[in-house]
Amino acid sequence: MSETIIQVGERHIREINRDIQAACLKGDDIRVVDTLSRHNLGVGLPDGANLYFEGSVGYYCGGLNTGATITIERNAGWALGEGMAKGMITVGGYAGMSCGAAMMGGTIHVKGDAGPRCGVAMKGGNIIVEGKIGYQSGFMAHSGKIIALGGAGESCADALWEGEVWVAGDVDSFGVDVKIIEPTAEDVAEVDAILAPLGLKDTSRNWRKLISGQRLWYFESRDASSWLMI
Repeated sequence: MSETIIQVGERHIREINRDIQAACLKGDDIRVVDTLSRHNLGVGLPDGANLYFEGSVGYYCGGLNTGATITIERNAGWALGEGMAKGMITVGGYAGMSCGAAMMGGTIHVKGDAGPRCGVAMKGGNIIVEGKIGYQSGFMAHSGKIIALGGAGESCADALWEGEVWVAGDVDSFGVDVKIIEPTAEDVAEVDAILAPLGLKDTSRNWRKLISGQRLWYFESRDASSWLMI
């Protein structure tokens, strides 16, 4: 398979993404160079595309992904993989705020830390962070799993719906309406099956599984003051 090299530099982002989409149609592997942490790179990529970004990228890289495999050499800005439906995104370093926001499927693997609100409003898929996730990660996650191997910041898993946050390591504080449960052997095996292909399976980890306490599920306007104090 041939490789197409696409330079970012100071070119208009629309022109860059047109070149990326054209290379995807040809079925080429794509190497994107001179990225300069530019925003909105590789948005709406098709199933089967394979991209490698040299250096760091800015906001919304890989957003609306529909099946591409994306590798980012260094760091990523806000909302990496926002709204993605499927595919795989790997970040060699840090991922900024709202990584995986509103994602519906696929996998995001962050080899460093992730910023605040990781997985905010996610609807499915998996986010694996080898480092620490920032404050309010998992906020209002409706489905899917956030798996943090290096701990979590403040207000972790705040206002969860039906998503799950798994943490190995220290948690600075827990969010509103969080329930901490002891995972079953079957639960752990499911997480191990997600981690194993990434070379991260470790049976010695002491997991905390965070789920919704379900008290925020049922709002009564006549009891608003009590609801707000949960």
